Amino acid sequence: MNYLEDVQKLFLYYKHLVDSTLNQLTDSQLFWRYNEESNSVAVLIQHISGNMKSRFTDFLTSDGEKEWRNRDAEFELVNEDKMRLLQEWDEAWKSLFATLKNLEFEDLSKTIYIRNQGHTVVEAINRQLSHYPYHVGQIVMLGKMMKGNDWRSLSIPRGESGVYNSVRFIQSKRTEHFTDEILRHLDG
Repeated sequence: MNYLEDVQKLFLYYKHLVDSTLNQLTDSQLFWRYNEESNSVAVLIQHISGNMKSRFTDFLTSDGEKEWRNRDAEFELVNEDKMRLLQEWDEAWKSLFATLKNLEFEDLSKTIYIRNQGHTVVEAINRQLSHYPYHVGQIVMLGKMMKGNDWRSLSIPRGESGVYNSVRFIQSKRTEHFTDEILRHLDG
């Protein structure tokens, strides 16, 4: 597997974690904040979407921090419009995946800029692969807090590691990406 295939699977995995969390939340939970200094799930989605659109629009040809981006506004909800929020979320991911799909191996060593700081394409992608999971973890944690005992695990459920491992270790050794099984379930 090459780097570009790997990062696409990783990004898809993180999107899956958020989407699976969103599927468990009510509309009011989507906008809930612990306190005035906290971010709601909606604000985090708004921020990731804004960052993603900025970073992956004209990825190879313009600075990743676009003039039209208003980062501070990403942390303020003007209204509680779930449909708008989810539309922005989907558009941002489409932009990211379209950009990654169109990159060639030769592009990986090119220099791009984020706030005038040079990054190779690999460094810029890795920067986002560290930024987005940071917020994905926050979203999942907020979901778990709000759902309590009604939370449906996004990985191996508590207390079921032994069963999970016994099934895995009776299978023959194979080489595949750790997300392949999850992504197959999404396609099926």
